[in-house]
Amino acid sequence: MADQVLDAKGLNCPLPILRAKKTLAGMAAGQTLEILATDPGSIKDFEAFCRTTGHTLVEQENDGKIFRFVIRKAG
Repeated sequence: MADQVLDAKGLNCPLPILRAKKTLAGMAAGQTLEILATDPGSIKDFEAFCRTTGHTLVEQENDGKIFRFVIRKAG
């Protein structure tokens, strides 16, 4: 279970990333953030976001409609 959940469903790029970045800024290192999104572009966006920020993409799922990501904050 993630420490926080961010509902970014219905938002298009770059809003899911921007909201995740803002939420992660208020979290402690090692905590996890679960993001729920509907934008298919969010798959590549969150992979690139984690690669460039040092955060860890712990989980990634897609049920056909909703994309679920779990990110562990770096630090």
